[in-house]
Amino acid sequence: MSDTATMLFLERGFANVSIREVADAADVSPTTVFAHFPQKEALVFDEDDEQRDKLIASVRNRGPGVSVHTALHDFYLAEIAANVVEHGDAVSRRFMEFLNATPALRDYAARMWLRHEDALAAVIAADAGVDEPSPEVRAYSRFVLQIQILASESDDPVGVCEAGFAVLTDGWRAVERSLGASV
Repeated sequence: MSDTATMLFLERGFANVSIREVADAADVSPTTVFAHFPQKEALVFDEDDEQRDKLIASVRNRGPGVSVHTALHDFYLAEIAANVVEHGDAVSRRFMEFLNATPALRDYAARMWLRHEDALAAVIAADAGVDEPSPEVRAYSRFVLQIQILASESDDPVGVCEAGFAVLTDGWRAVERSLGASV
């Protein structure tokens, strides 16, 4: 259903496609669509749980001596590259232009991505051996998630990603010192 909806949205525009039309094209009822996707915007973003799991795994499964900061940086760059390989640069660019030109989808994507803040902060805290994320870990988690949002809205996602992580580098070193660990 998600792929069908996305193709219809790309062809005709998000506002010009109804849930009924998506259901008809996917050969299901509108009730079935809403059972899997609570709102129209969710039809475009069907990988939320998978994305959260990959984000958390990038921290949890990083190699020895690799900091959280480096692991997240490398994860973002790998995701940008994978998106281009999976969808082709032209398709990826068209999809991102579509998202960024549709305020409801852009806002939904940002809210969806920021929902991972608690999970990211928790895995960072656990990795540092503390029970609860400190305010610094929470702030870092939010800022790191914002980098992905900025990158996805940019014509130069790699450049924005690099710039965002560069800005956070010195701040993260201070957090590492406060935790007493090389997280």
